[in-house]
Amino acid sequence: MGEARPATRSRRKTGTTQRARKLRQGDNHAEALLWLELKARKLGGYKFTRQHSIEPYYADFCCREKWLVVEIDGSQHAGSSYDRRRDDFMRAQGYSILRLWSHDVLKHRTSICETILAALAGRLTENIAVSDLRFVFTPLSLDSTPSKTDLSR
Repeated sequence: MGEARPATRSRRKTGTTQRARKLRQGDNHAEALLWLELKARKLGGYKFTRQHSIEPYYADFCCREKWLVVEIDGSQHAGSSYDRRRDDFMRAQGYSILRLWSHDVLKHRTSICETILAALAGRLTENIAVSDLRFVFTPLSLDSTPSKTDLSR
């Protein structure tokens, strides 16, 4: 029989993986459909993760290479003070946040993917707040460029 594998230590906080799994299993239809477009580097060759932990929060989707968080929101998120605090925290960590309505993901997936690509390519360089889209831009200066160890978060 095979040898027992040695126990490995995780860099993740205890419970983080289980919480992310639970969030992925309970995701809504819009998130599941968008994940079909983002997984396996299908969108522009960029790697995304689902329910990425940015302690103490979880991002619906995250491209760590470009420091972009993509959130899919239902109507309950309109004007949410919790979401503003969450966005402020993620910005402080260096992430830009793109918030999209779940209805738009369901009805206009091609346009949504084009918007995500525009953010990834740096074509969105200022904050945007319109009825169907919210983008909070976080510029990375040369002094604050994340190190490789930061990217492995």
